[in-house]
Parts: sequence; structure tokens; C-alpha cells
Amino acid sequence: MSTNQSSIVNHQSSIPNLVVMISGSGTNLQALIEAVANGRLPAKITGVISNRRDAYGLVRAQQAGIPTRYFPLKPYTQAGRSRAEYDAELAAEVSAHQPDLIVLAGWMHVLSPAFLNQFPGRVINLHPALPGQFAGTEAIARAYAAFQRGEITESGCMVHYAIPEVDAGAVIATRRVPIYATDTLADFAARMHAAEHELIVAAVNLALSTSDRDHANADTSVLSSVK
Repeated sequence: MSTNQSSIVNHQSSIPNLVVMISGSGTNLQALIEAVANGRLPAKITGVISNRRDAYGLVRAQQAGIPTRYFPLKPYTQAGRSRAEYDAELAAEVSAHQPDLIVLAGWMHVLSPAFLNQFPGRVINLHPALPGQFAGTEAIARAYAAFQRGEITESGCMVHYAIPEVDAGAVIATRRVPIYATDTLADFAARMHAAEHELIVAAVNLALSTSDRDHANADTSVLSSVK
């Protein structure tokens, strides 16, 4: 493959490399770790990066023998340095792991073009809402509240290509998640997380086999692939 070609391919001679970026407990990272271990995801997680020191996902990665890196924003802001500088140096950290695909699995930081432009078509994000709904934080709680008000009858989760806009970008796959009248928020959240764990594995497999030419059509050509 030429150096200027940014398509994601399944390597014939080696499996693709994943870098997973997290900010929290890492349950979706754990789903990826287990899928790699049992052969459902033919890839290698070469690095896990967190912007929070106490993210338990770092422990999960270390227990699985995966290299980790804590890379916080605060030292940059304290030194009067810009977000673009942080994102550019974060991109350099990620590049060291030679990723074929970068998975934002609970990464609580909107990435700027200073990062994204270094990995065109290679950064995907998991969000616990359907396309166009509940962008940003607390999406599960906001969906539950909307259900309680009679505004929606279900919610869901999606994986999409990351762009500088929050929880937007071409969709790779979705999964609808029902909300029942008897649900507590905890009940609904548990159902959502179980769906996320299945979806993220399926979507990573899809993204690894999707070329740049297909990215613009991802919303129509890939959405039906995950039921």
C-alpha cells in the first residue's frame, strides 16, 4: 500500500493494529480485548491511551499485557498551550503504536483537525444514542428522561467516523435498544451497555473492511449490517 493511501485494509501478512482511547472504566475496551482473544476480532490492540489517570480501563489493558499511556490535557492548559498543540502531540503518541484503526471507546474529549487530519478515515467513535439524537454527555440519562416524558419509545447506540463535530460523522453501524415502562435508569443503562459491547466489536470489524470510498455512503450501506 502506498504511503499516501489512507484506506483501511485487512492485511494479508499481518493482522491490523488497533489503538483504543478511553476516559473511564473501559467496559467497551474489555469487550474488544475479549473479542481479540477469542478470535471474533482479527486484530491486535497495540496501545490504550487515556486522558484520565484513574481510568480503570488502563488497569484492564495492563492486565491484558497491552501498553498504556496517560496523556492529560491539563498540563497544556496550565502552560497556556492550545488544544491544537495537545491534539497534535496526542496524535504523535498514537502514531507510535502504528494504528490501522483508532477506536474512541468512551474518550471524553472532542478531537480537533490537528488530531483527526493525521488519521483520515481511521478514527471511529462509539456513542450511546442513535444518529442525530442526544449528542454529547449523559446521553443514556437524557434518553431515559425523554422516554419518561413520552417523547421517544426506544433509543440505541452507534459507531461512526469521528469528525470535529460532537458525535457526528458517517455512521458505520447502529443497534436499537428498547426502553420498557418498568425500567429504572439502571435497567435501561445495563441494556444499553450490553448492546454497546456487541456493537463495538461488529463495527470495528466493519470499519477494518471499509475503504475511504465507502465512508461517504456508510450511513446507507452499512447501517443494516448490525441488527
